[in-house]
Formats: sequence, C-alpha cells, structure tokens
Amino acid sequence: MSHTSVASRYLPGLVVLIAIGLLARGVTTLVPLWSEFIVAVVVGMIVGNTVGIPSWANPGVETNTLWLEAGIVLMGASVAIDQIIEAGPTVIVLILVAVTMTILSVELVARILIHIPEKVGSLLAAGSGICGVSAVAAVAGSIRPNDQQIAYAAATILLFDAVTLLVYPAVGTALGLSDIVFGVWAGTTMFSTGPVTAAGFAYSQTAGQWAVLVKLARNALIGFVAIGYAVFYSRRESSDAATLSDGGTQSTVRFLCANFPKFIVGFVVVMVLSSSELFSEAQLTALDNASNWLFLFAFVGLGLTIELAEFRETGFRPIVVVLLGLLTVSSVMLGVLSVIF
Repeated sequence: MSHTSVASRYLPGLVVLIAIGLLARGVTTLVPLWSEFIVAVVVGMIVGNTVGIPSWANPGVETNTLWLEAGIVLMGASVAIDQIIEAGPTVIVLILVAVTMTILSVELVARILIHIPEKVGSLLAAGSGICGVSAVAAVAGSIRPNDQQIAYAAATILLFDAVTLLVYPAVGTALGLSDIVFGVWAGTTMFSTGPVTAAGFAYSQTAGQWAVLVKLARNALIGFVAIGYAVFYSRRESSDAATLSDGGTQSTVRFLCANFPKFIVGFVVVMVLSSSELFSEAQLTALDNASNWLFLFAFVGLGLTIELAEFRETGFRPIVVVLLGLLTVSSVMLGVLSVIF
C-alpha cells in the first residue's frame, strides 16, 4: 500500500479525533473545573451514539488504542523511578491481592449466586481482574466460549468502563482521597487501560501517573491468567484439547509472549532513560505535553467507539455479577489503601 493510500485511509478519522479533542480542550478552557479527558470521552460518546462514525472515518478512529499506548510510553519520561522503587513491593502485593480477589469474587457470584454460564463468568472475571476487553479476548482464546458469550462479556465490561470513568473521579473528590490513594485505587480496581488513564489524569497529574503504573503491572498478568484458565478448562474438557494440552513449555512461553502488552517495554525504557538524566528539562516537558495530547485524542476515540445500544443486549445478570464483584473489591481496596498511604 502506497504512502498516499495509507494517508487517505487514516487521515479523515484522525482529523475527527483531533477536531473533537480540540473542542474538548476548548470546553475545559471555558469551564476549568471539568477535565479535558472526561470531556473528550463524553463528547466522543455523544457524537458516536447520535451522528455515528462515518465509514470513511472508521480506520482513523480505530487507531485510538495506538495513541493511548504511545501516550503511555512517552509518559514514562515524567515518572519518578525512585518513587516506584520505594513503593514497588507494596504495590505489587496490592495488585496481586486485588486481581485475586476480583477473579474469585466474580467467579463465585457468577457460579453460586447469579448462575450464569460458567464461561461467561470466567470471561467477566478476567475482564474485571486484568485489563477489560483485552483480557476477555485473551481468555476467550483459551477456553473457547461461543460468540454470544464473548459478546455479552465484552459489552458488560465496556458498560462498566463507561460508568467507572465518570464515577471514580466523583467518588475520589467526594471522599477527598489523596492523589496516590486515588491513583492506586483506580489502577487496581477499574477495568480497561483507557478509562483508568482518563480517570487518573482527570483527578490529577500525580494520580494519573500512579493509576497508569499500577494498571500496566496488572496488564502484565494477562498471559498468566489466560494460561490458568486454559489449564482449568482443558482438564475439564479433555475432548476439546485446549491451548496448552499438547504444547508444553514452549507453548506456554509463546502464549505469554503473544499476550504480553508490548508497549510496557517502551514505557520502562523511556522511564529509565529519563531517570538517567539523558533528557533536558525542556525535552521532558515536551514529552509530557506530547503524552497529554496523545491521551486526549485516544480518549476521543474511546468515547466514539462506546456503543450504548450494545448494553441493552447483555441482560441484567452479567451486570449484577460484575457490579457485586466491583463493589466488594473496590471497597476493600479503598479501605486498605487509606490505611497504607
């Protein structure tokens, strides 16, 4: 494909992202109390669910995840590595506790209280515990649910992404949470990387950095969780030869590599380079500004791709399962974080 054809394919959608992003920034200039990131998501959601996304804009709009990942990589330049080293062991333990609690609580509610199909429960548990729809897709490849089960789980997770994006900053403000507490709380209990990043930076710059750091660490567990589910279901469904049944150690390594979020490596590299004082203050400021612009355009795309009509198709039972799990884990984690920090 020539450079001209690539530009003509993606440029119109990119113009849409930029235009709505500039509108969001303009709105927050007039109303400083509003976060430009939240405004970007909300305006994108309104446009996407009223006017809709024209076919000519789809390819460019769908690059929003690329801009999010690029923004996270550049954000590494503004993160203080000494803070991470100091809080590292504590945060890692908190992440492991939160992920374990989330997966177990959603699985137990799904199987014992609400009685939805167990594979739907597992998809919801993975999506809630690790990284939203990405985890749903990864685990779906391991346990082989049908298309309807995948759609129900994905739509439910997307619903909570939209709700928590707005609710978490409001709750944090109402409770007067510190930046670190809010950031770690969002990073350990919200679902997808985009909403976590948007909610964190809507609260404050420091909260956003902590939210992203914690969320990236959670995302890194996706391969292990997917393999765990593959082993569990392959033992129960021996006739369906799951992913790991004949692959051994090499299959496990390949699966982990395939599901590991690669942009995390870029984030770590930029963070280490900036901590080595290879960048001047002006360069660090430029990288931070570039990261914020990339986040802004990514969140416009996030809003545009949230389809409210999909939520009507899920029914109430998957929503109740995730809601009970989220309320339990988020309440416990908030109490623990308030004591620790």
